[in-house]
Amino acid sequence: MHSRIQNSFAQLEARHGIRILYACEAGSRAWGFPSPTSDYDVRFIYCHPAAWYLGLDEEADTLNFAVDELLDLGGWELRKTLKLLRGSNATLFEWLQSPIVYHEALDFRARLTPLLPRTFNHRAALHHYLGLVRRGLESDLTADSIRLKRLFYALRSALAARWIRTRPTVPPMEFGELREVLPPELRAEVEELLQRKARADEKTTGSVSAVLREFVQQEYTAASASRASLPVPRGPEPTAELNGLFRQWLQAAFPG
Repeated sequence: MHSRIQNSFAQLEARHGIRILYACEAGSRAWGFPSPTSDYDVRFIYCHPAAWYLGLDEEADTLNFAVDELLDLGGWELRKTLKLLRGSNATLFEWLQSPIVYHEALDFRARLTPLLPRTFNHRAALHHYLGLVRRGLESDLTADSIRLKRLFYALRSALAARWIRTRPTVPPMEFGELREVLPPELRAEVEELLQRKARADEKTTGSVSAVLREFVQQEYTAASASRASLPVPRGPEPTAELNGLFRQWLQAAFPG
């Protein structure tokens, strides 16, 4: 699969005239709770030659391809990406922390990582994760039996929300690190569910204790109540630095 992914990058660059700067795993394999049948959710950042950015009209800034049932490819254009970083986009913050990196050119992640604490907006991130928790509470967690995949989507988002409201740092992408803020009385149940998911297919369901359901609900309530009091970025405005990186990457990606 890794060879297929690398071949896909080469084909994308040739077909679209782009340069891929960074690519990573962004789904359950990176989060730390894949199933044997989990697909590969590959996300990448790319740029065009400088002339592409000089037209009067803005062109499409994403590329998405469902290659097959095992491989899903999606990418964001560089300018879009840097704007989203400036706006504290939670999805991008996860991509830049992914433990599975398929490709990195021109020190892309290494140069952006120091900017994450400066651009992180607690309120914006909490809003993102609360939306995911709410979706789980309104649909998945209402049934007696829940798909394990959907359970961990909701639980991971609840833990990220808890991290944001209780710690002054960017929440980690990996579930194993997020479990640091899981109440001790839930750890044995969550571990057992993780082990079951590791052996199950994507549609496997299971029962969830009332205590675990209540934790997700309580965390949604607590995080919602704390959102307005969370800090917003106070550091130097990052636009000038991001503009500099943008120009440097364009020049280096397509020299001459």
